[in-house]
Parts: sequence; C-alpha cells; structure tokens
Amino acid sequence: MFKRIKLEGRARRGEYSTPHGTVQTPVFMNVGTQAAIKGGLSGEDLHRIGCQVELSNTYHLHVRPGDELVRDMGGLHRFMQWDGPILTDSGGFQIFSLASLRRIREEGVYFNSHVDGRHIFMGPEESMRIQANLGSDIAMAFDECVGIPAEREYVRASCERTARWLARCKAALDRYTSEENAVNPGQVLWGINQGAVFHDLRIEHMKKIAELELPGYAIGGLAVGESHQEMYDTIQAVEEYMPADRPRYLMGVGTPGNIIESVARGVDFFDCVMPARNGRHGHLYTWDGIINIKNEKYARDDDPIDKRCSCPVCRKYSRAYLRHLFKAEEILALRFSVMHNLFFYNSLMERIRDALDREDFASFRREYREKLDKRI
Repeated sequence: MFKRIKLEGRARRGEYSTPHGTVQTPVFMNVGTQAAIKGGLSGEDLHRIGCQVELSNTYHLHVRPGDELVRDMGGLHRFMQWDGPILTDSGGFQIFSLASLRRIREEGVYFNSHVDGRHIFMGPEESMRIQANLGSDIAMAFDECVGIPAEREYVRASCERTARWLARCKAALDRYTSEENAVNPGQVLWGINQGAVFHDLRIEHMKKIAELELPGYAIGGLAVGESHQEMYDTIQAVEEYMPADRPRYLMGVGTPGNIIESVARGVDFFDCVMPARNGRHGHLYTWDGIINIKNEKYARDDDPIDKRCSCPVCRKYSRAYLRHLFKAEEILALRFSVMHNLFFYNSLMERIRDALDREDFASFRREYREKLDKRI
C-alpha cells in the first residue's frame, strides 16, 4: 500500500508497505542483479549503507543458479541473507538486450541464453513462476523493451502485446501466490508502461494498464537511446495518467541529476547499475561532482573521498589509499568504491526526502541537479 505524505509541485514524499518492511520514498533501489552487488557487498553491507530495497533479476537468476534452487533454499531473502524488501525485474529487458536469436510471439519469447546458448522460452506465466519461486515482494510484469529510435507502428503493436501480457501476468501471479507452499504470499505485481517517446502511445498504454488497478506502475523503455530532455518530456506526459495513489517507478535511471529531475516530475522509485559500475572504474560521486580516483593528483591526498560523506569508507580511508588499491589492482578497491557510491545514492534520496519534508525541494533541485553530474 502506498501512502502519499507530502506534495511539492509534482514531487511526492511517501511510503510504501511490503511484507518485508515499509519503504520511504522517493527511493533508490540497490541493484544486486544475481543476488549480489557487483563489487563485493553483502546483505549485511546493504544495511550499513542505508539501502531500503534490493533489486535482483529474474532472467539472470533463472539461468543460474536456477529459480527452483532458490525456492528450495527458502527464497531470495534467505538465500542472500537480506531481510528488507526485494523487487525482481521480470527479465524482459535482459532478454531483449542480451539474448541472441530471439523470436517474439504472442505466447512469449524464444531465445538463446547469453551464458551457454541453450534454448529458453519465457512468457508472462514463466516470468511470474520464476519470480514466485524467488519470493520477491514486488514482481515486475513481463514486457518488451523497445530500443529507441523505433518505428511507430512497431511500438504500437508492442504496446498492445505488452498490455495483453500484463493481464496474463496478473492471472498467473494470483494463482502462484495463492498456492499453499508459496514462498511469499504477499508478493504483488507492478505493471510497466511502454511506448518509446511517442507521448500519445504512452498515454494510451498507461490508460489501458491502469484498468487492472495494480499496486504499482513503472515507466519502462527509457534511457535506451533517447536524450535526457526526451526522457523528461515523456515522464511528464505520462505521469498525469498514472494513478496518484500508487507508487511510480522509473526503470534503469540514472544519474543523480536524472533522479532529481524525475522526482520533480512525480517519480517515487529508481534503480540503476550506474553507481556500482562507475565505482568499479574509479569514478566516485561527491557533493561537488564526480572524481576519478585514479588520477595522479590523488596520490598523496590524505582527505576522504568526500569530507561531507559518512560512509564506512570515508570515515576511515584516504583518497591516496583508495587510489593505491586501484593501481595495485586490489579487489578491495572495487568494494570500497561501490560501497561509497551506493551510500552516496542512498544519502541523495534521504536528502531529497528531507527537502520534501521541509517543503524546500525546489531549492535543493536548483543547487544540485547539475552539480552532481559534473566531472571534476
């Protein structure tokens, strides 16, 4: 259940209840694609860095170790030792971005695994069964993510198919969560809005899927080739037609500036691999912008990554030491950098929530929307 606490313009301050805890929104979900944060962070670490929601991926966990194995191990929460809320992506994006030789049919998608080439079929029922086995709190609908640019008529046909798939997802998950041995009987389905950057198709699709009265809705198919302004304009166009009493999730986005601008347009949930990926390459977020810790100028720098950061890394270690770890190719460099970047993103969301609580989000937005994306 979603509760809207405050509203500043279109920006929303709220909370969302799940079987594994209540989430304060706006929120950034920390991405643990294969039930682990790339960079060596555990479920225990997620608590230390302020994570509220962990996100794992249906496709990857189906391929390995197998969703039935995870089910037999007690579900994803027990398997990875994380007791907070979990959202599972349906696998649709990964199928369309990673899989080779895919064939899209009304029943679903036939494709080859990116790991071993084996033939796999996944449709709405299969995706829901996998997510039911994983036992996440939020299961995302199986959809087609269309790359941008795309032909308008193809996008229209894809939206219509995705809407039909969503109805099948709902029926399937209702069956699976009502089974006596369901891993998480409280698991719920969120729908995904598609339509590329065609605003009329987005609106038409949103109206259609809103008829199912699902507990939450996502905006999918962005950050896949369009400009930032096209993304913002699309969010703004469709937001008006999203149920005001349900959470809104912008999938796979993005930079700190993207998040601030999307909060201003009414988005509540975010996820992105960017902070962890950038951290593994030495690109670290600070309240003044992004630094490359591998640069020579940090070789004798005794300051923390950011003096205003209270993450476990900044409390103890210097820029000089972190740079040394990268140059020495120590695995610890990846762990420390990812830990800092995810802490930064979680802190960013906390500061956004605080600004909304103070009814001062507009000034926060003016100060930070460009600064945080700037490379120093």
